[in-house]
Amino acid sequence: MMEQIWFPLLITLQIAIISTITVGVVGIFISYILARRDFRGKWFADVLVTLPLVLPPTVTGYLLVIILGREGIIGATLYNMTGRTILFTWEAAVIAAFIVSLPLMVKTTTAAIEAVDRDLEYAAYTLGRKELETALFITLPLAKKGVLAGVVLSFARAVGEFGATLMVAGNIPGKTNTMAISIYSAFQTGNDELAGLLVIILVAISLLSMAATAKLLSSWKI
Repeated sequence: MMEQIWFPLLITLQIAIISTITVGVVGIFISYILARRDFRGKWFADVLVTLPLVLPPTVTGYLLVIILGREGIIGATLYNMTGRTILFTWEAAVIAAFIVSLPLMVKTTTAAIEAVDRDLEYAAYTLGRKELETALFITLPLAKKGVLAGVVLSFARAVGEFGATLMVAGNIPGKTNTMAISIYSAFQTGNDELAGLLVIILVAISLLSMAATAKLLSSWKI
């Protein structure tokens, strides 16, 4: 029983942590561009980033299979270079978690950056600060609550990801069976005890991460 719990828990946390770190870096960059830049096709870029949020996870997963498969644009290149495919690996699960989590990070962080008074940024420019310095030391610190909220939402989404992960990574015991997938598998086979324990653990992780974030946010004055 413990082995059936520990591996799904560890692989889920591994996938969620790697995905969240990547989402944090990429999401902040995209959010800053969307919040502080005007360019042709901006609306399309916003829609493209948001799309996985409204698409059924299975549709997102199917599109990823097409892209990452051996005949796909990325999959074919990877296979020709390394002789291996990324589908049905934990790395594919990370990609799936990244794709479905990114919209939450971008939407939350973009709103937080847009709320920062631009006069403070202009004041930094007049004092000789470059845009990158201003973004790192003025804009993002003032938007930190929104950024943290985006990170937590992205982590929670990655931990609970099911549909897209099942499509691209499958349900391979000891390899790609995350918590969400293991719950579904246990339920399907009538193992209600295992399913119940996994559900409790998954809920506890989500509650703890949200409670810790709420505590941290309440301790910040700005």
